[in-house]
Amino acid sequence: MARIKPQALLNQSKKKKGPARISATTILICNLVVVVIILSLVATYRHWSQRSRNQTGSGLSTLEDTADSFADSKKYDLPGYAILNTSKGYITVELYKDGSPMIVDKFLDLCQKGYFKGMPFRHVIKHYVIQAGHSEGLGAAEDWTKKGKLHSRLATSSPKQEAFMIGTSKTRDNTGFELFITTAPIPDLNDKILVFGRAVKGEDVVQEIEEVDTDEHYRPKSLVRIVDVTLKREI
Repeated sequence: MARIKPQALLNQSKKKKGPARISATTILICNLVVVVIILSLVATYRHWSQRSRNQTGSGLSTLEDTADSFADSKKYDLPGYAILNTSKGYITVELYKDGSPMIVDKFLDLCQKGYFKGMPFRHVIKHYVIQAGHSEGLGAAEDWTKKGKLHSRLATSSPKQEAFMIGTSKTRDNTGFELFITTAPIPDLNDKILVFGRAVKGEDVVQEIEEVDTDEHYRPKSLVRIVDVTLKREI
């Protein structure tokens, strides 16, 4: 039997120790595993992102609902009535919180600041309107004093508001916040003033103020004023 030379044995040993080849099937399986892992991670990310957005949206919706509920509760917590203590007696006014919220808020704010204390009635037009204000200027009453003499000639077919409505001037000039109380139904009243309430008690006091003597400019000859204003939620 022929003997293998040492050099030949060494060469054979080197050939046997060479790296094993990786099959194409193994490579394909590994790639598939990697793709599955990546897709799983993407799906998980999308799930948690969507859940986070839903929770955030729900939180915002809850906050909005809470804010709306708070606004509604605040509105109904506001006083619903104002009692005008005048030098002729008390006039109770129901405030239109729903119909004229901004004007009512302004009126309430001025009441709390004492704005109406001592406010005189500046003009009295019988069977028409009485006006109180701090300014001596006519303001919105200027046009009304001109029409006062023509009141009996107004068209009876015009739409009218009830008597004893309370409002303020639509203009905001140097006359400040005026108060108007109607003493008769007036055509197109909303075109003249911003109505924010109605006298529900003390109509006789309004009529008593209406009967005071006035000069040719409808200014009372004797002082009639608002002593103060008391706010109440209910009466």
